[in-house]
Amino acid sequence: MAAFNPRFNPLVDKLSLPPVPSVAAWGRAYDGSKGPLIDLSQAVPGYPAHPDMLKLLGETGASKAYTGYGPIEGETVLREAYGAHVAEVYGAPLVAANTHITSGCNQAFVCAAMTVAGPGNTVLMTEPFYFNHETTLAMMGIRTDFVPCKAEAGFLPEVSEIEAAITPDVKALALVSPNNPTGAIYPPALLESIFKLCRKKGIWLILDETYRDFLPEAGQRPHGLFGLDGWEDTLISLYSFSKSFCIPGHRLGAITASEAVIGQVAKIMDNLQICAPRAAQAAVATALPLLADWREENRQEIGRRAEALKAVMRELPEWKLDAIGAYFAFVRHPFTGVGSAEVAEKLAKCAGVTCIPGVYFGEGQQAYLRFAFANADAGTIAGLTERLKNFSLS
Repeated sequence: MAAFNPRFNPLVDKLSLPPVPSVAAWGRAYDGSKGPLIDLSQAVPGYPAHPDMLKLLGETGASKAYTGYGPIEGETVLREAYGAHVAEVYGAPLVAANTHITSGCNQAFVCAAMTVAGPGNTVLMTEPFYFNHETTLAMMGIRTDFVPCKAEAGFLPEVSEIEAAITPDVKALALVSPNNPTGAIYPPALLESIFKLCRKKGIWLILDETYRDFLPEAGQRPHGLFGLDGWEDTLISLYSFSKSFCIPGHRLGAITASEAVIGQVAKIMDNLQICAPRAAQAAVATALPLLADWREENRQEIGRRAEALKAVMRELPEWKLDAIGAYFAFVRHPFTGVGSAEVAEKLAKCAGVTCIPGVYFGEGQQAYLRFAFANADAGTIAGLTERLKNFSLS
């Protein structure tokens, strides 16, 4: 990190540069000697968008109707479609007024955090944590405290440890399920216990559910929190259309919350962006029901990729698969005492495998690497066996 420059905002200046581009640079230094690069770094869909999705994007993108400003909360047609969708997903009476469309889920988190916390307040997170959440809070002057998640507990937090960490300055608890970086899926009963604790303590639960469409069972309800008393004063759920529709470049996410929260978010969005990309919203509103079967096929495909990675790891006893789910696996490398960034850099440059070092998800994660296995098909994942088996730091 560069030396402190007093001309810059110190809350931003103290942050490290974004990690994904640095990992990509390691991959570009690979000489190709082991075969094509296996990219397990950034969480992007490893297959293209459906032709109908591309057609819809082309039609809406070429329409004059979406060249002007749109509603701050999102296009009515998408809010209505998404409201009906989440009502079905959660089995709860959710409607368009409970939704706000954002430019990606990272922006949804910015809005949620700003809605409930300010400079000097604290937001609890679990460790390992999603680095963009931590840096978002840091540059807004919001303190973070961490609840550790241990490998032996499946990287799930203990409710008692969350309760012990809730001090008077804590305004919210931020969780990700299915988790980034570990892939751990929070059971509905655990989420309900955490929700009830947050409700009792009077803090918000911000639940990032970007990867909820990739649960291991078709039609699996992520949780029943929207059916509990007091959810409106406790729960803010976040989502991304990027992974399910393979359109991360179109930047589209959503918030599901009470109408009071949606009103606060509108104030923030009016200053951040005014409205999310309009043409993409209109396209997704049509695609949401139209491509349901295709999205289910993709869920199954991601499951096959997870099974392929499990098969690889069974052949590599020195490498430990400590967690896997949705898009991610958290893998313990065999090089005791060596930092994860050093391992990941050499793995990229010498073996042609890019992944994210565990240290980016917390100082206590030096023994780990995050594999975003959804990026690669099962055949490509199978190629990891020889590359990892023959890899050394010497």
